[in-house]
Amino acid sequence: MSGEEETAPVDHQQAVVEFLADPAAYRLAPGEQVAHQETHVSHVFLAGERAYKLKKQVRFPYLDFSTLEARHAACETEVVINRRTAPDIYLGVRAVTDEGGGHLALGGAGEPIDWVVEMRRFADGALFTHLADAGALNRRLLEDLADRIQAFHAAAEVVRDYGGAAGVRAIVDNNDASFRAAGGDLFGAADVDELTAGSRSLHGHLAALLDGRRDAGCVRHCHGDLHLGNICLFEDRPTLFDAIEFNEAFSRIDVLYDLAFLLMDLDLRGLRRLASIVLNRYLDRAPADGGDPEGLALLPLFLSMRAAVRAHVGASQAAVLKDAAEAGRRAGHAREYFFRALEYLRPAPPVMIAVGGLSGSGKSRLARELAPHLGAAPGARVVRTDVQRKRLAGVDLFDRLPPESYTPEASRRTYEACFDEVGRALAAGQSVVFDAVSLRPEERAAVKAVADRAGVPFLGLWADAPLEVRLDRVGGRTASVSDAGVEVARRQEAADVGEMTWTVIDSSGAKKNTVAGALALIRDHGLA
Repeated sequence: MSGEEETAPVDHQQAVVEFLADPAAYRLAPGEQVAHQETHVSHVFLAGERAYKLKKQVRFPYLDFSTLEARHAACETEVVINRRTAPDIYLGVRAVTDEGGGHLALGGAGEPIDWVVEMRRFADGALFTHLADAGALNRRLLEDLADRIQAFHAAAEVVRDYGGAAGVRAIVDNNDASFRAAGGDLFGAADVDELTAGSRSLHGHLAALLDGRRDAGCVRHCHGDLHLGNICLFEDRPTLFDAIEFNEAFSRIDVLYDLAFLLMDLDLRGLRRLASIVLNRYLDRAPADGGDPEGLALLPLFLSMRAAVRAHVGASQAAVLKDAAEAGRRAGHAREYFFRALEYLRPAPPVMIAVGGLSGSGKSRLARELAPHLGAAPGARVVRTDVQRKRLAGVDLFDRLPPESYTPEASRRTYEACFDEVGRALAAGQSVVFDAVSLRPEERAAVKAVADRAGVPFLGLWADAPLEVRLDRVGGRTASVSDAGVEVARRQEAADVGEMTWTVIDSSGAKKNTVAGALALIRDHGLA
């Protein structure tokens, strides 16, 4: 049988589509309609409080839904893998049955002629794409999302027969072939040559790291398609859905490659600050001996690969659209993705910024807001003593620690662990913002020494605010990683900080003013 014959729809599937688009199939209330959405591989029918997903009878090099048995198996697999992250959305698989006499039924007693995935429906406005367009994504929501992705990855099945250097090279080569198949109207041959050569060169430098991470268990059964359109706000929690079920190579990948899709999507939407927040929270949730600083070296390649995939997929979609205006819009987006893929391969060199200050001075907030403006996308790694102390203690970021966790010896171990992570992140090519009180001159000298050993430019900033401002801030904290309260802030006021060689910044005012002033200083030093 030829490929064309195998991918062509047959009469019964058209009948299934018409049946599922009919409100009578679901016993809906009078006047209630069915919304029908279509992609290149599926039909989705929104009926009442449910959604039904029908896989098209198609076959591509990466996907085969050409037989009833294959579609049934894919439906079952889709439910199983998506229940890992969205068990309350994925309700099960139902048959579309032939009841005789030209009548079809959903879950009837007759012979199954097709299969659908039944899901609980959520509002269109709950999709993260819509929330992004509405400006409704915020730090708390994205930190919650990062927590859920980290937990999902930690529990995901470890895979050793996919990924690694060979798996990544296959994606790079497929991207190259797809761009060349698209022709030169959208992507010039010289630009494609540059992207492919740059990707292959970087891949060569990173091959040992890629294989090492696979051997260490970083290649897992991930989501595979982790962009904003496959995340929703369900029962007030960020929820991942629509993971890839049809091709194991697409979802058995490095966890950072899985995360990179989300980071790239946020970045391309002009939301680099939120991408930086996701990355840092994800890494903060890693084990104390992790933090994945070496893996940061992969981000330029992984972000570029994700943008490249979006570029050639967008070009393919634009090529078959009959609406000229929509085709032009899709083609324009494809070119944006393509040139961002090139940009990701030219990351800015790493720098180190240290932000010190007494409790309540706003140093952690300043460190977080500076990060997206520094170095390679999506911004600097923020290494924070408050986070490292909790990780070393093996407790949650928001658990309070006892006094013995703040002895001089405990603080020494915390700083040493932080310095180790900072050095490894800088060696991986990622800029770093170091967030710690850094009260004494010898502590500040030790911070600078880390940058000196790494051979990167350094700037130390000291956030300064009067006691009444600091007391007001620490007194109003809720759900904070920092354990410092009013008593700590009062004690620090009497401390002697010694000679201050770092640049002092007035952090008593509005956040935007403090951040703007700090960024101006950083730019004056040529570090951003």
